[in-house]
Amino acid sequence: MALRLREIALHLGEDESLLPEKIAAMLRIDQSQIEVWKIVRKGVDARRKSDILRVYTVEFSCANEAEILAQNGQIATLVKVVIPPVFEICTLSTSPEILVVGMGPAGLFSALILAEAGARVCLVERGRPVAERIVDVQEFWAGGELNPESNIQFGEGGAGTFSDGKLTSRLNHPAMRHILERLVEFGAPEEILWQAKPHIGSDRLRSVLRKFRQQLDALGVEIRFSSCLTGFETGNGKICAGIINGKERIECDQLVLALGHSARDTYQLLADKKVKLAQKPFAVGVRVEHPRELINQIQYGKGSHPQLPTADYRLAWNDPDSGRGIYSFCMCPGGMVVNAASEAGAIVVNGMSDFSRNMEKSNSALVVSVAPTDFPSTDVLAGIDFQRHWEQAAYQAGGAGWRAPAQPLLEFLHGRGGKIASSCLPQVVHADLTSCLPDFVTSGLRRALPHFNRRMRGFVGPEATLIGVEMRTSAPVRIVRDQYGESVSHKGLFPTGEGAGYAGGIMSAALDGMNAATNILQRYR
Repeated sequence: MALRLREIALHLGEDESLLPEKIAAMLRIDQSQIEVWKIVRKGVDARRKSDILRVYTVEFSCANEAEILAQNGQIATLVKVVIPPVFEICTLSTSPEILVVGMGPAGLFSALILAEAGARVCLVERGRPVAERIVDVQEFWAGGELNPESNIQFGEGGAGTFSDGKLTSRLNHPAMRHILERLVEFGAPEEILWQAKPHIGSDRLRSVLRKFRQQLDALGVEIRFSSCLTGFETGNGKICAGIINGKERIECDQLVLALGHSARDTYQLLADKKVKLAQKPFAVGVRVEHPRELINQIQYGKGSHPQLPTADYRLAWNDPDSGRGIYSFCMCPGGMVVNAASEAGAIVVNGMSDFSRNMEKSNSALVVSVAPTDFPSTDVLAGIDFQRHWEQAAYQAGGAGWRAPAQPLLEFLHGRGGKIASSCLPQVVHADLTSCLPDFVTSGLRRALPHFNRRMRGFVGPEATLIGVEMRTSAPVRIVRDQYGESVSHKGLFPTGEGAGYAGGIMSAALDGMNAATNILQRYR
């Protein structure tokens, strides 16, 4: 296929089989000239709620492509297809021993690329395999004890295993297509290749992880669960071994550190070992939850429709007085709020959706930017202390149990009104959220909410509930590395992914892990 046409619109009542007819009309050619076509992107234009459109980009081939391109030169949305470069994996003549720590997207894709190139890879994960991890989380949500090593933050797949499985990123990199294709290879829905806002969903992501692990097994990767990095050794001026669970020594030529943003004990280890770290900004706030059909009505002017996805939204406002950004984050249409605790005596919440996005509620984080100047000290780990303080306050606000503190949005904003209705497990309890949020976050949210309601009429209403607290939007620490992805203080250490402070979300973390692998492979080519 050699031509690509963007912005082809279909009304809700029109079938996708009409796309060739639409292309022919736009280009003033006979439909019979179109030989083969395929959808490469699909989105929704809901700016006119009386006439919502599905908008497509289609690649097609025909016998006289050069002539059609010349005749329609004024149509900016018609271009000749340029085939992007294929992501190539080199084959090594030697087999270096690489220790990869962490089985989130960064660690998984790093291990995959390294193993396919011929490196001997040992992949360790402090948590448990995904099937066992699901049981641990469900038992916690049912009122059981928190497993500090197997929970929403730790285990196979990383924190993203219990999320919406979003595959969006602002990065424009040729390897992004490769990542999506590999995920499809491992069982992800094929439509992620053309959706404008692709997602896998937490339920589908779990089966993808199992097939991913099977591929790593087939490549000879040694995979170890319940194996936490508790130290490392150096020799000849570089890292030469990792210490697992305080006792086992694993020799390595290079160490890929793909820790998650909640591995606070690992950050402490790095600080103790004098690895170069830096404070890093992030954002904190609450989860807001609405009925799914209400968000559909606000965004589409109608409830559910078979040809429309469950409605999402993105909101942002910059406070002119404080200069802080206040915005929605990690929106989960048709999902649930989850108690994502990973430490005793501390509560943090997140959002999760299955692939179908058909649960009764939709939720999103509403967060306020936090700068290192807001931290309690100049210590490099002060951001962790900041997070932990407010997570512990949320635990107390919830009654010193695992019930998340919740408050009607109207009551938070005006002092009265609204009701609590939340999907969060094990349970929520009515609380004053100002007791577990910094004053600048409380005031920022109160100033931003009227602006958000002007953007989405009905967003501020009696059916909206706030649940606290959202503290893990991104890592509060950056592991400083050079242009080749290597620690500036410790040779042989390649920090990567969200926990390293250089990525956010599945796609960017996976890409960062691939870059770490590529940088290592360059040394052995």
